[in-house]
Amino acid sequence: HQFAVLLALVLAPGIADAVALRRGVAPASRRPALARLRAACMATPAEQQQEMAELSKGRVRFRTLMARDFQHPEDAVATSSLRAFWPLELTLRTLVLPVIEEASFMDNIASGVLVGPDQLPSLHRQLVEACSVLGMGAVPDLYVRQNPFPNAYTLAVDGRRPSIVVTSSLLDLLSPEEVQAVIAHELGHLKCEHGLWVTVANVLAMGADMIAPALSASISAALLRWRRAAELSCDRAALLVVQDAHVVLSVILKLAGGSTAYGSEFSTDAFLRQVQRFEESANTRVGAALSRSQTDTLTHPLPILRAAELNRWAEGSEYRGLLASAKRRVDALG
Repeated sequence: HQFAVLLALVLAPGIADAVALRRGVAPASRRPALARLRAACMATPAEQQQEMAELSKGRVRFRTLMARDFQHPEDAVATSSLRAFWPLELTLRTLVLPVIEEASFMDNIASGVLVGPDQLPSLHRQLVEACSVLGMGAVPDLYVRQNPFPNAYTLAVDGRRPSIVVTSSLLDLLSPEEVQAVIAHELGHLKCEHGLWVTVANVLAMGADMIAPALSASISAALLRWRRAAELSCDRAALLVVQDAHVVLSVILKLAGGSTAYGSEFSTDAFLRQVQRFEESANTRVGAALSRSQTDTLTHPLPILRAAELNRWAEGSEYRGLLASAKRRVDALG
């Protein structure tokens, strides 16, 4: 019964968040002011030079960025709720995930190409720049693996061997700036540690399934909704790096139906008009039902929904506020 109550908190994130606060469960993300002050005071001359280099490209750097600064609301509430289960988090972080991380490293290092200053150096520069803009301390390994399907993925745990994998066909399909947006999307997963929190949630879900099988469908649906929201968070991370919504929209467009032969003919403006047509149809009773049926079993949002969400955030006050705050800090540095 106690376990079922705990799982209910996962499915009612706002309640779990309140419980966590009452119990004083305060992970590092609950202490942003101190962390940001420390980071600001520890900026080295090299870091300031890198920041000015990014600014020269018309981009600002978010050196004190926290995951919750850009997370989609549903993603932020879910991960905050799961922090209440910190004993499980600690067990997975220290005992289970390091083994998975090591297995992933051995697989990638044996079967992929490790990107570095002397191996695909332009790709390595894109990675380092993206890490700099997002204010990430460690630069993860980046691998390229041969695959006919354009894709990218990460274990999404900030462990001893963080890594990102992109496929060869992804590099062939996208422009360099679009590739950097994809890398930034994966960095967003790492910054939010989605791999860790999804594992925590899955363990809780398996336990609840054994105790109350009737809840299995509801639990699975809740987890899928969260995973889709996590992808929207990482689209925002991509926008924070490239700082051009059309670049991220172009990635979504090309992954939905891109072609190297017709690459120059794709239009993000036309894709946004397609978004409007979809939203008009989805606003009807039948359209809304059909939209839900298309989405409910997916781990990723439909491309058209990703484009709509990304465009709304790009035009909203939250994104503009992050940019303005970062620019003010750069101005203060002189």
